[in-house]
Amino acid sequence: MSESTQNPSNISVSAARAAQDLRGLVSRLRRRFQEASGSGELTPSQVAVLSRLRDGEASASDIAAVERVRPQAIAATVAVLGERGLVERRPDPDDRRRQLVSLSPAGRDYVAGRSHAAQEWLSAELEENFTEQERQTVLTALGLLERLVRP
Repeated sequence: MSESTQNPSNISVSAARAAQDLRGLVSRLRRRFQEASGSGELTPSQVAVLSRLRDGEASASDIAAVERVRPQAIAATVAVLGERGLVERRPDPDDRRRQLVSLSPAGRDYVAGRSHAAQEWLSAELEENFTEQERQTVLTALGLLERLVRP
């Protein structure tokens, strides 16, 4: 099958292969980031909630919507994070039935440390294993991939 051949859903072979390879790479990178950042003591769901709260507070239902999971699952995750002292909850001033969740000081420290460790690991790997020209190619590719997440 040639590169220009289309599959039944009008997706080119190259687009399908790029999508598959990119998904695999993102999954492996996520695991390496978790290893490098020492987040092994938390579940991926817990880490996702902490990451969502990095930019400010949110309700459990808001987090659930963004993460595309049931609110009950996020409520359980938030409860565990609260027990570990990583998040704080307070009543929503606009709707007393809801609670807003935010990072506690320990949660902010955790997220900052985790982010720093992952950044250090990736920077060192790029420095040691890629030439300057290859790093520039990575930067160009990242600029192209950014279009995937633009609104």
